[in-house]
Amino acid sequence: MDVGVVFPQTEIGADAGAVRAFALAVSGLGFSHVLAYDHVLGADPEVHEGWDGPYDIRATFHEPFVLYGFLAALTPLELVTGVIILPQRQTALVAKQAAEVDLLTGGRFRLGVGLGWNAVEYEALGKSFDDRGRRMGEQVELLRRLWTERSVTFTGSYETVTAAGLAPLPVQRPIPVWFGARTRPAYVRAGQLADGWFPQVPPGPQLDEARAIIDQAAAEAGRDPSWIGMEGRVSWGADRADGIGEDVGRWQGAGASHVSINTMGARLGGVDGHIEALTAAAAVLGLTGRHAG
Repeated sequence: MDVGVVFPQTEIGADAGAVRAFALAVSGLGFSHVLAYDHVLGADPEVHEGWDGPYDIRATFHEPFVLYGFLAALTPLELVTGVIILPQRQTALVAKQAAEVDLLTGGRFRLGVGLGWNAVEYEALGKSFDDRGRRMGEQVELLRRLWTERSVTFTGSYETVTAAGLAPLPVQRPIPVWFGARTRPAYVRAGQLADGWFPQVPPGPQLDEARAIIDQAAAEAGRDPSWIGMEGRVSWGADRADGIGEDVGRWQGAGASHVSINTMGARLGGVDGHIEALTAAAAVLGLTGRHAG
């Protein structure tokens, strides 16, 4: 099982030096990948009455594709989006950006996609919030064709491409597409289309139920459910070093192919606090130096 980390978007700040220090430390500690969350805009809660989203205009977010162009030159880590809010973005542009990151990393990229929850963002980006689930399946189909065919003609319900293609194509053809999922319709889409998925529940009955839905949808689509990867998440908290190994072990026992350690929201302060926590986690998990170089 590959063990990576969540990029601490809301706490890393705007200093490029801190971003660099974090990436180099994670690579040197032996983690396999970095996973970044995506938000383009934050809503102003003073204007949007009753706003209860987890992020707002004060939360810092580095743009994942640009961020990963920077990190690709610094480390051999696999880079993962967890997740890009796909239906609020132009599909062909996402295909181009993802292909570029894949090239710059030498094929060490996973594109995680999801629907998101922030209608304010959708409005600002000129995309419909209400039909985002229906559109995403078509987007994934088009992405894969753009990554594998020199010239693409595609006419769908929402997407149209006429005899056009990417140059250069990515290293991975196609780039792995992983889904964020927390509802039955999302589990069904993951089973039908995804190379892997990011559960929003811990190991236990809810995860078992979600996997059963995904496996059934995969089988009905003529896919082998065992080919679908799963990445769990373990969040850091007070005195977490003692329990981190047990939590990672639960994900491994649940059949996860990947897991990421999330230090965001643990009140660790700046980048040094995050690196200190991840250093402790790497020691407990026996990772130190495993992926460095």
